[in-house]
Amino acid sequence: MQNPFENAMAQLEKAAKTMGLDKSIHEILKQPDRVLTVSVPVRMDSGEVKVFTGYRSQFNNALGPYKGGIRYHQNVTLDEVKALSFWMMVKCATVNIPMGGGKGGIIVDSKSLSEGETERLSREYIRKIWREIGSDKDVPAPDMYTTPKIMGWMRDEFEKLLGHADPGVITGKAIADGGSAGRETATAQGGVYVVRELAKKLNLNPKETKVIIQGMGNVGGFMAKILSADGYIIVAISDSKGGIYNEAGLDVSAVFAHKEQTGSLANFAGAKIVTNAELLELPGNILVPSAMENQITAENVNNIKVQAIVEMANGPTTPEADEILVQRGIVVVPDVLANAGGVTVSCFEWEQNNKNEKWTEEQVFAKLEPMMITAFNEVWETKEKYSTTMRVGAFVKAIERVASKMKV
Repeated sequence: MQNPFENAMAQLEKAAKTMGLDKSIHEILKQPDRVLTVSVPVRMDSGEVKVFTGYRSQFNNALGPYKGGIRYHQNVTLDEVKALSFWMMVKCATVNIPMGGGKGGIIVDSKSLSEGETERLSREYIRKIWREIGSDKDVPAPDMYTTPKIMGWMRDEFEKLLGHADPGVITGKAIADGGSAGRETATAQGGVYVVRELAKKLNLNPKETKVIIQGMGNVGGFMAKILSADGYIIVAISDSKGGIYNEAGLDVSAVFAHKEQTGSLANFAGAKIVTNAELLELPGNILVPSAMENQITAENVNNIKVQAIVEMANGPTTPEADEILVQRGIVVVPDVLANAGGVTVSCFEWEQNNKNEKWTEEQVFAKLEPMMITAFNEVWETKEKYSTTMRVGAFVKAIERVASKMKV
């Protein structure tokens, strides 16, 4: 199993070399500013007390408060949390929002907890880290197996300890608790803006552009609906069990209706069943992995038959596969740019909370669109300037921004 923090540092190394980064800055960026490791005791419904381990990595706050999700998963590790906090720093800086990089996690099988146990775990974790977070310090958010409801408990616990309201301490809240309109579709919407810009660069006509989407949850599902409304041809889509393919294109609304009625994509009329692995190797113009990490690997990368990949999942391409994609001339729009619509709208939520404002979904997307388009074009220009990839271009652009604000 690859160590995610070593992968992150290899990416930093590559960007540093490309841009001729100041050695002192490079040294500082090799470690988070601070990592909290806390024990989180929880009284279980049975009456016994179990102690869980929680982390919060605060990577860098040169551009603004640390920002990043909290995940509940049995495979959370310190190296994973550190790597994710580094990538959050890069992502926030790539789209030029005034936030730094952070990430948190608790080692727990969240599915084994009752609602009461989940609430007690969430509140106790905040009791352990509350002095290090706040709307002006560190702003957590939901991540794997955490929800707006959990964010509500965390904010409530934080404000009790603080003694006054601080709604911007946490984003990804329910709308009723100060969440932002448009947050649910923000990641997908940001990805759509990126696909449109990419199509211009590659001279693709949307009405002739075949798109393959792995995953049809919040990100892949909304992207399929928006892109098909734009005239793109969605030839394949999948859920966690597998996918369907029709080289002439799928009727996306009929696919969703079928899945809702039957609970599955199987037996969708006029489409061929494919596995998630086979879906990645189908012919088309743009592949959108929006499910799990490590999907495009050294094993399958030579079977990929598209011109471009838009990474909507975090880390869907392994470093080895990345190198081969470069040799094959396949353009990769990296996750730190492609899926940054989510964190950008989280930043908008924080801004609305801090200013006591409420924006409509139209206002949110009217602000998001120019930010995503600008970020795409800046990354593209950086790639051209250094004759490198979009991934290295994004890292270089982000690290330039962070370095310009760091005091050494």
